[in-house]
Amino acid sequence: MFSNRYIFIYASVMVIIVAAVLSAASQLLKPYQEMNVKNEKFQGILSAAEVKVPRNDAGENYTKYIVEELAIDQEGNIVSRYANGKQELGEVRPFDIVLKEMLRLKQDATEKSNSAKPLWPLYIMEKDGKRQYIVPLYGVGLWGPIWGNIAFESDFNTVSGTSFDHKSETPGLGAEINTVWFQEEFKGKQIFDQNNEFVSIKVVKGGVANSAVPPSHGVDAISGGTITSNGVSEMLANCLENYVPFIKKNIQSHE
Repeated sequence: MFSNRYIFIYASVMVIIVAAVLSAASQLLKPYQEMNVKNEKFQGILSAAEVKVPRNDAGENYTKYIVEELAIDQEGNIVSRYANGKQELGEVRPFDIVLKEMLRLKQDATEKSNSAKPLWPLYIMEKDGKRQYIVPLYGVGLWGPIWGNIAFESDFNTVSGTSFDHKSETPGLGAEINTVWFQEEFKGKQIFDQNNEFVSIKVVKGGVANSAVPPSHGVDAISGGTITSNGVSEMLANCLENYVPFIKKNIQSHE
């Protein structure tokens, strides 16, 4: 029979060995995990502009199509620019900005005048000789986070494509936000009205045809997925409004 002391020492040594092995494995795998996350982000940005590529090829295609990354402040000024494979303005690469953190800073800024100011990443794509603007999105659904990207034509008003995803929405209901049929609804919709006022795009319960929402500014909600649909509406409004000063300064003023 083994003594209690022997069992305790043996168990302690095994715990230390296992912990060391897991720690080493974690450190070895960390670069691959980070690259996988990065490629997934590349893939999501491209997907919004209907460039569908495998995750392993996303980085190469991102470099091919995305000609500029910008970071925009609340006044619509460009404070950071990454282009031609290098940082040309500012210190932070726009791609590295964590949107969730910026939205939190935005909330803090409304409550505390001395809080840090958020920056908003913007991706500029050249595809088939045409310019597109891609905006990242982050919001909350029924059971957890929802996120995605939305691409605009050169007028930075008309939607050319979207890509949405979620963490834990209900299969067959809210989870439908990442399906082609739902995302296709947004193509051709506009975020400014005829008076150039920002109105965003609403996901309408019961259908746009049965509502007062103009067809150019609304899409049909997912049947049975009301809360997730509302989450998409709020995500779009909350994220897109941050780019309005930039659009009015740099796009609409040059039309």
